[in-house]
Amino acid sequence: MKAIKTTLLALASLLSLIGCDNAPKQSEAITPKTAIEGGRVAEFGSWASPVTPEDVYDLTDDITDVRATSQGIYFVQSNANNEDKKGVYRLELDGSASKVISSNFDIRSRVHEYGGSPFAAIGNSLFATKFSDQILYRIAPNQAPFPLTPNGTRHAGCISNPKASRLICIREDHRGKGEPVNSLVGINLSYADEGVTLVSGADFYSMPVLSPDQSQLAWVSWQHPNMQWDQTQLWIADIDAKGAIQNPRQIKTEQKGAITQPLYSPTGQLYFIADFNNWWNIYRLDEALEVEIVLEKQAEFADADWRVGKYSYAFENEHSLVASFSHEGQANLVRIDTMSGTIDPIAVDFAEIGYVTQHESEVLFVGAKETPEKGIYKIQGRSAQLVYAPELPVMDPNFISRAQSLSFKTAGGQTAYGYLYQPKNPNFQGPRNQEPPLVMMMHPGPTAKASRAFRRDIQYWTSRGFAVFDVNYRGSTGFGRDYRNSLYGNWGKSDVEDAVRAAGFLVNSGYVDGRKLAIRGNRAGGFTALSAVAFYSTFGAGVSYSGISDMEEFKRHSHKFESHYLMRLLGNMDKYHQRSAMSNIKGVNEPLLLIQGVNDSLIPAEQSLIIYQAVKNKGVPVAYLEFNEDAANRVSAKSKKRALEAELSFYGQIFGFTPAGSLPALAIENIDNLRRR
Repeated sequence: MKAIKTTLLALASLLSLIGCDNAPKQSEAITPKTAIEGGRVAEFGSWASPVTPEDVYDLTDDITDVRATSQGIYFVQSNANNEDKKGVYRLELDGSASKVISSNFDIRSRVHEYGGSPFAAIGNSLFATKFSDQILYRIAPNQAPFPLTPNGTRHAGCISNPKASRLICIREDHRGKGEPVNSLVGINLSYADEGVTLVSGADFYSMPVLSPDQSQLAWVSWQHPNMQWDQTQLWIADIDAKGAIQNPRQIKTEQKGAITQPLYSPTGQLYFIADFNNWWNIYRLDEALEVEIVLEKQAEFADADWRVGKYSYAFENEHSLVASFSHEGQANLVRIDTMSGTIDPIAVDFAEIGYVTQHESEVLFVGAKETPEKGIYKIQGRSAQLVYAPELPVMDPNFISRAQSLSFKTAGGQTAYGYLYQPKNPNFQGPRNQEPPLVMMMHPGPTAKASRAFRRDIQYWTSRGFAVFDVNYRGSTGFGRDYRNSLYGNWGKSDVEDAVRAAGFLVNSGYVDGRKLAIRGNRAGGFTALSAVAFYSTFGAGVSYSGISDMEEFKRHSHKFESHYLMRLLGNMDKYHQRSAMSNIKGVNEPLLLIQGVNDSLIPAEQSLIIYQAVKNKGVPVAYLEFNEDAANRVSAKSKKRALEAELSFYGQIFGFTPAGSLPALAIENIDNLRRR
């Protein structure tokens, strides 16, 4: 029976693996109409734009999880024409990419719910997690995918252990009652079985890595109530030729902090990143296993690890490493001589750098700029060369609004940050002595960050005459541990204050029209947007994409990874109610647009429906748009485009302008009760 089940799984997977992706997309130019000298005067928001919803969502293939082996370089690429499902490609010598796993297979792990590092490569074989069943499959040339792991288990961060002829993986076991059990396991490469538990006992594990001679294994673990960016432990253990773990020991550090990205140098010395000094800097262990800092800098060499397996440094050779760091929103690369400590800047102009990895004597990374360019790059001397880029639409630079970094004073005299994108369209200008409406964007944090990297959804708004402000509110990653932790106990307060203060700063500085301020957010950002409308009168419109309106109800649906996170963010149970928009419906007097996936596995549709009904009954203008999808895991391009058009229609009706072109009208309840400012 077991053999029959295994065969059926293999045959089903083969069908999805060999299924055809859509034909390769051609580069499509977003071409402007003939520019009008000086620009025609038109209401902000009504400008005709060449940036369509199709430009925003149809050609948005993304690259992650670059892995290098002796047989080549592999990476994950999403397919926007196939519901953003993910496949694996191999980079060829001529710069082209050949498909190894079709996006129909849909490679993606749900370890810690957010996944990451969903495959390992050994020679010409890949070992990949399929999203639909979370089983790890062996995928070899000219063979059907072969399932290796039991149903009810999830795996990520797998690495090769050649001496023992197996993989070492993070496992999350959902087969029992209560919370899933996390561990590090050994998985046979040839046949399906339970696997061997190597390390267990902690609540969470991440980043397993082997020394070059395979004699030592290092990993990171942590316990409730910590998140991975709060406090973690670094462990090492000896590992014998058969793969048995011996003498596991925690590395003792004088300071506590969030340790991440352990990596052995070619000579076997263990390096890692930690925020002992408030900033995620690079450290290493000396021969006595004492911690020493490699480079001390007020900059971040890591991000909050929502996903498994993202490295920001790699070794070129035994005495040189290349590392990326973020400083004031700009991505940087440096070469570090590990013997002398000499720092050599590498000239790059990227807004985001990630997935730094070594391939032979070269270092590769995924980079994104403030303009549409993005792809896989390799370091060449003091510069970087593009190796591979997905097909993307070309956008006329005359329409591109670039980020302007701003800081502003917020509550308690503290400083918060954000990026301002001003309206830009060579064919139009706004009426004299008028300022544009504002779309305030709240990232889907809490511990995430706004980025300067090019986003077509932002250009959709700026090319129509909107100003956009992307906020790095207190709690965001990229500004040090203290800034990140300042949201603890203050979620629903500090982030909302920062949005309100940012709007006031922009109005007082003459950037935007104080009568036409909108705030929008997705998921946790939607919570902030809803709370801003419920507790302040600053914004004239709010848009929530699967936002949290009732924190007490949301807590009942939280998963293991975040099960203690809410208490740290909110401080105590009373604040679950106090800071929810549903607790202050009387304060909701401005129009709302609620957009929700009906089958959302993390934020149920009830979160939007209850506030929709309450606001509707109150007589305030409100609209509700739903999709029969799981917004936590996948939203189709069709639904995203419909939502974007609905949002534009919403702003037009609320702020009193007519969007250009043909646009489906959004039905807004109680629209006759609208009071314009």
